Amino acid sequence: MDKIRILLAEDELALAHIVRESLEESGFNVTLCANGEQALQTYRDKKPDILALDVMMPKMDGFEVARHIRETDKVTPIIFLTARSQPKDVVAGFESGANDYLKKPFSVEELIVRIKVLLSTNRLLERPKTINEDYQIGNLLFSSNKNTLQQGINMWQLTARESDILKMLCKHQHEVIPRKVLLTNIWGDDSFFNARSLDVFITRLRRHLHADPNIQIINIRGVGYKLVW
Repeated sequence: MDKIRILLAEDELALAHIVRESLEESGFNVTLCANGEQALQTYRDKKPDILALDVMMPKMDGFEVARHIRETDKVTPIIFLTARSQPKDVVAGFESGANDYLKKPFSVEELIVRIKVLLSTNRLLERPKTINEDYQIGNLLFSSNKNTLQQGINMWQLTARESDILKMLCKHQHEVIPRKVLLTNIWGDDSFFNARSLDVFITRLRRHLHADPNIQIINIRGVGYKLVW
């Protein structure tokens, strides 16, 4: 199943990258925009599944972006993320075409739930269907649906992003997976920022897998990574 594509428009870059990383770790494909004009153009180019728009943005605010979108698209869900919490602001948000309104500060967990509800067929939160995908890596048991590594009675919890990377490595064990393939399949593109993130997650996975010293994630310089044991 293809990942849900989210257009996230937020001009506070520190917050934007935190929210983006959290959403991506939860399995979403996120395109980040820093202003309203960029958000509108990106919407037209990429046609995302849902938009999460800050209200106060340079060049064009979130309300105006939503109004432009609603001229031709009445279906794609729009969530506003804003510190403007006066009743008149909330009303203005819904009048401009929003489906939901999330007040800052907010938890990413709440944002994820709201996204899932808006994209569900009956506007109710659906219980996830889990497929049991376990991989034996040396003397470690990796459960990809639970995001866990287990060695006897010891268990380590992985992040969703760590689990996604390890799952790809397991499916292609003893084969070299090009960096570009990992990046495009998990992050959606092979930008410099995402490439640095991949390096960080590979380092984390190596620490987890060190419980069995025979397991290695080998870096094939200039090509990609290979999981061996």
